[in-house]
Amino acid sequence: MEKNKTSKYLKYAAGEIVLVVIGILIALNVSSWNTTRLEENSISNYYNRLIVELDQETENAKF
Repeated sequence: MEKNKTSKYLKYAAGEIVLVVIGILIALNVSSWNTTRLEENSISNYYNRLIVELDQETENAKF
């Protein structure tokens, strides 16, 4: 009977470990996705500011 309880506890512990690992992998994936999204937004903002600045410089050069 003691062996049966030990076996159940080991199975439960293994299941818990698997769930924690899956949770960590999901969290890392979401973090990576968010970092990529922020970098893309930063690049897009940089290009937009560059275009506005070039337009302003072009207007200033006309006068």
